[in-house]
Amino acid sequence: MLSETKLSLLQQLVQSATTEEIIWTKGYLAGYLDKNGVDVPIPNISETPTIAVKLLIIYGTETGNSKKIASQLLASFKKNKIQAKAVDVFQYDLAKLEKESLVLFVMSTQGEGEFPQNAVAFYEKLKASEVDLSKISFAVFGLGDSSYPLFCNAGVLLDEVLLEKGAKPLLSLVKADVDFAKNVIDWEKNLLNIFHNNTSNYTNVSIEKKIEKVLNKRNYIGIISHKVILNDRESNKETYHIEITSDDAVAYEPGDALGLIPKNTKEAIDFILIYFNANAKQEITIKDKKKTAEKWLEERNIKGLSKRSLDQIATLFETTIYLEKADLIDVLKHFPKPKSVNIDALIEILLPIAPRLYSISSSAEAHDGQVHLTVNLNKFIVEDEVKTGLASQFLADYPIDTDLEFYIHKNQNFRLPTDDTDVIMIGPGTGIAPFRSFLAHRDATGAEGKNWLFFGEQHFVLDFYYQTEIQEWISTSVLSKLSTAFSRDQEQKIYVQDRIRENSKDFNQWLESGASLYICGQKNPMSQDVEQAIVAVIAQERKISLEGAKQVLEELENQGKYLKDVY
Repeated sequence: MLSETKLSLLQQLVQSATTEEIIWTKGYLAGYLDKNGVDVPIPNISETPTIAVKLLIIYGTETGNSKKIASQLLASFKKNKIQAKAVDVFQYDLAKLEKESLVLFVMSTQGEGEFPQNAVAFYEKLKASEVDLSKISFAVFGLGDSSYPLFCNAGVLLDEVLLEKGAKPLLSLVKADVDFAKNVIDWEKNLLNIFHNNTSNYTNVSIEKKIEKVLNKRNYIGIISHKVILNDRESNKETYHIEITSDDAVAYEPGDALGLIPKNTKEAIDFILIYFNANAKQEITIKDKKKTAEKWLEERNIKGLSKRSLDQIATLFETTIYLEKADLIDVLKHFPKPKSVNIDALIEILLPIAPRLYSISSSAEAHDGQVHLTVNLNKFIVEDEVKTGLASQFLADYPIDTDLEFYIHKNQNFRLPTDDTDVIMIGPGTGIAPFRSFLAHRDATGAEGKNWLFFGEQHFVLDFYYQTEIQEWISTSVLSKLSTAFSRDQEQKIYVQDRIRENSKDFNQWLESGASLYICGQKNPMSQDVEQAIVAVIAQERKISLEGAKQVLEELENQGKYLKDVY
């Protein structure tokens, strides 16, 4: 065995070495051993015995990460002769849970500490049920983002309810941040160790107390140095190209996102202060933190309140709120203030504003010292009133040359492949953002792989984002193929999924030749419609069933050849 110091040096050398250097080193060591008469013992490799375990993996996912982890675990367990299967929590019948003996849960957290949409019903039914899970041993792997106030909250809630119902933990709850790859490997190793050494009785396995190390993301200070609307005047959209400049070198890669915490408007804050007849400068202490009322309200979430927040406000106001998702101001307009309720009590139950993430649309190699965003001003109507999204309005209104605090959200699950690999990018609307980064990076670095971009919006003349740059990339052969879909330029709407079907032969050929496939943009319905089109194309061109085509796409996803960044 090597000492820790020597092992560290060896790892550094291997990581920085080329393939050719590693092969040369292997030959050198073999020659050295032979020259000095050192016999290398050949290990006695015996077939891995089948382990008598019937294992179920249940995953709850919004963006696909939990499913990817479940697939990775499933492959590893089968390789280790462990009988296992994985299932989407949405498709799992809760009535069958009592009959299981060993269950692993991989659960992501969304928004304000909420379950993924496909896992909400399962959790609520489990919480309200009278099931006896005393015969089950379980472990929960929680996925989240430590920037958010309720980090891995869905995993925490699931772990708690399983314990309440009598289930016995194999391992302590794992709370994994966005860079979760190492956490998965460690969890897998710990589980395999348990299965190999405790096959007779899983209910008495000692629990490994593991404190998760959460790395604080580095905050940068920059200014918005340039901001322009990408749409023409008559467009239905208002999409901003925003350039942020910082004195510090901002470290990011294509596929990463910029995170920031927006603040509430002065108008909204003043409305709440007047409602409570409160002084903006009065100091309020909550959990040992003292701030002015104005400062608290600037940083607390008052828009798009979750059901949990609305229920807490209803309890405080001693009333019933039937609104499913509403702004605080909507609630205050509907209900008079009880005399016993002051602004301190309200602020205490409001959650901090969660960070918002925007895909970076620039390349560090091509846009030195800058970070670019492509932001659509989110507009919607509630009870005949036009409203806008908190973060998009915050950025749209943010003054030029004023300090802005932000951080970089590393997205290891949305990376470019090797320079010689072909790439298909599907990014309608602001989904084009990371692909502008991809193309700018490949242009600046001279990557040899071919690039095919699918882009869609409403009108060619009004909404063709980055048209000049795209045309330049076509003329210089950086962009090998461009397929556009402007839905409202003709009577029958055309979307990117229609262009995929029209190019079915080439699309399938690119995939069969090893191209990596990317989708970015709205999850519902865009990404689902696009995925259905891709499955149909694979089935048609390869003359296989739709079910077989789905398996092809799943295999590409498991290989890291099909990646999604949807929201």
